Amino acid sequence: MSKLNGKVAVITGGNSGIGLETARNFINEGARVVIFGRNKESLDRAAEELGSNVFPIQGDVSNLNDLENLFKTVSETIGKVDVLFVNAGIAPVAPLEYATEEHFDKIFNVNVKGAYFTVQKAVPYLNEVASVILNTSVVNVKGMQNMTVYSASKAAVRSLARTLSSELIAKGIRVNAVSPGPIETPIFGKMGLSQEQQDQFGEAVSTMVPMKRFGKPKEVANTVTFLASEDASYIVGSEIAVDGGLSQL
Repeated sequence: MSKLNGKVAVITGGNSGIGLETARNFINEGARVVIFGRNKESLDRAAEELGSNVFPIQGDVSNLNDLENLFKTVSETIGKVDVLFVNAGIAPVAPLEYATEEHFDKIFNVNVKGAYFTVQKAVPYLNEVASVILNTSVVNVKGMQNMTVYSASKAAVRSLARTLSSELIAKGIRVNAVSPGPIETPIFGKMGLSQEQQDQFGEAVSTMVPMKRFGKPKEVANTVTFLASEDASYIVGSEIAVDGGLSQL
């Protein structure tokens, strides 16, 4: 039997990268999947690619009205939510001396505020024994140059996996985190770097990874699928690193 047969899943940032690959995994495991993202064109492309068991909803995780509309719409049209993958995030980079207040607020509004209120607004619509997975990053424990704000935001998300677990465990809701290392996703094209800088960054990071390569979205999606399923029924408040050994070796 499929691991998520008959389940309803919501994925924020489900229109590209890790979110899109996780949506594909969930559907293959029998779930009906709602993908939530800001870009309608990207959402429509993803929905066409994924087929009839995906439901695109446009919105911004940093907008609380959009989040309320998301979960109300899901509840009214599909049903209560069994799996929530809090995946939406941004990763612009800036050296400390050049980081602006706007840079700081933009990252924290999406990565921290967005994650926190996604869970808060979801709670009334979650089934008993629901699984919530937060997407943090290896940078929550690695001191990488030019990523001070992004790294701090992801450390906050790791903390949320623990504190939200403590608050929601009595409801039967499991909260865990997945912590990717460098993954081949479109987010690297959105870091504010030139193509040359992206290439240099990618080469430098690859040499740091013990496995000497970037990971694939599928490798993260497989871990998220495990945490979403009954296979992980006794795991709560935990973080699973999918980083080629970067945080451990």
